[in-house]
Amino acid sequence: MSDDNSDRGGSAPCFQHLIVAGVSIDLEAARDVARFRQAERVRLLAQRKMPLQEREHATKSLVSGLESVITPEPGLKIAVYWPIRGEPDLRQWMASIHKAGATVLLPVVGGKDQPLEFHKWSPGCEMMRGVWNIPVPQNSCAEVPNIVIAPLVGVDESLYRLGNGGGYYDRTLASLDPRPHVIGVGFANCAIETIFPMPWDVPMDEIVLSDGKSLP
Repeated sequence: MSDDNSDRGGSAPCFQHLIVAGVSIDLEAARDVARFRQAERVRLLAQRKMPLQEREHATKSLVSGLESVITPEPGLKIAVYWPIRGEPDLRQWMASIHKAGATVLLPVVGGKDQPLEFHKWSPGCEMMRGVWNIPVPQNSCAEVPNIVIAPLVGVDESLYRLGNGGGYYDRTLASLDPRPHVIGVGFANCAIETIFPMPWDVPMDEIVLSDGKSLP
């Protein structure tokens, strides 16, 4: 039995698509979106370069915004992040919410294309180098956060996040049940009109930026 459709009439099957979450995605459109995002990522990462005093002021403003939407207390598990590539440095805030009784968690990459795990962190705890040499807690078990603070390379008007390109947060948020409350944080100039969201993208619940903007 032949699979050749050349003598059966009709058109040949088209394989220029991808099924994601039950939705057919045009591969050429997906490639266009990927190229757009990479160009935006390069542009936005370059904008993170700023004088030390300006960065400190922006970070202080961002922390004030976080303090207005989060009340740390015993039993509350908050996943934050270790800053890389010029991300806002929230480590002092992490220490303060730990002191207030909240459990602070840091993301740990288990493997390529795998969801993140969130491991308990405290000031002075033992750390080791994880993937991409990012420090992660050593000898710490994974826990499920109530709140996830996600660093933004960019964010659009519908609260879809542009990250570093690995897709880890999207995979993680899609896998957690119940899903935690997700707050995207970034410097003021990370806002863009759209990232052209795809079916696998997961929007933030709210964002806090260094210019005082908090949405929704």
